[in-house]
Amino acid sequence: MLKIGVLGAGHLGKIHLRLLQQSEKYELVGFYDPNQENAEKVSKEFGYKHFSTIATLIHAVDVIDIVTPTLSHYKCAKVAIKSGKHVFIEKPISNTLEEAEEIIALANEYNVKGQVGHVERFNPAFIATKNMIENPMFIETHRLAEFNPRGTDVPVVLDLMIHDIDVILSVVKSKVKNVSASGVSVISETPDIANARIEFENGCVANLTASRISMKNMRKTRFFQKDAYISVDFLEKKCEVVKMKDAPENPGDFDMILQNAEGLKKQIYFENPEIEQNNAILDELDSFADAINKNTSPVVTLEDGTEALRVAYQIIGCFKK
Repeated sequence: MLKIGVLGAGHLGKIHLRLLQQSEKYELVGFYDPNQENAEKVSKEFGYKHFSTIATLIHAVDVIDIVTPTLSHYKCAKVAIKSGKHVFIEKPISNTLEEAEEIIALANEYNVKGQVGHVERFNPAFIATKNMIENPMFIETHRLAEFNPRGTDVPVVLDLMIHDIDVILSVVKSKVKNVSASGVSVISETPDIANARIEFENGCVANLTASRISMKNMRKTRFFQKDAYISVDFLEKKCEVVKMKDAPENPGDFDMILQNAEGLKKQIYFENPEIEQNNAILDELDSFADAINKNTSPVVTLEDGTEALRVAYQIIGCFKK
């Protein structure tokens, strides 16, 4: 079993600690949190071992799980990688692109693996449909959240929209050609509502909307391709697949047939992929253990995390124009 330590015992850090304790792939050695009072409280309440310095925790483990505020991701990753440890980094990978690129370079130099916590790749509704998503030409995403002061230190693009950017980049096999966007600041110094349009070299267009001051939560993405429409509800963990094929010569009474002005007939049919419920955070952590043990590429590589950050900053750059 791989020995793992967690940096950061805030809201998400505590979730990671609990799941790593349950995991059959890791031995949870302990955690470090700079807030001594919080660290003692978490240690006392849950029984996890609290380390007094980052260095002592790093030296006691094989893998470091970085669940600190974004601003310190780079510093923590650098120390861990230089000690020869594999790193799991919560999203976004880092605060700047320069930092992200240096993390990649360090991981290559020290021959360690890294994965970024873009957890929606492990959402059961996305897993059930991703093999059906082939060359989508239009993608629409809505990620709306009720107000929570916890995330307002960064623009909504880095907090929420980056999830959808990563999912889109994982299914569109083409380079980004153009990005346009607008954002509105309502309660924060940075935009709380944003809309972006990403155009790819192959002609695909993605339209993304994110808000953190919505009246209700919503996390929906719709993929449109030549013969199918695929809807993924990341919040409710549901999906819908509508496909089209050439109509049979003698359709049945209940077949849904569309006919255009030229007389071309298409049959519409529905597919309901089986969704296997899971814990996406546990699955992403366990998948990283598999990548280390089998020496394979992680599901969400450091490069993937960096590309999502690059597009996010292109979007943020549009707000300043």
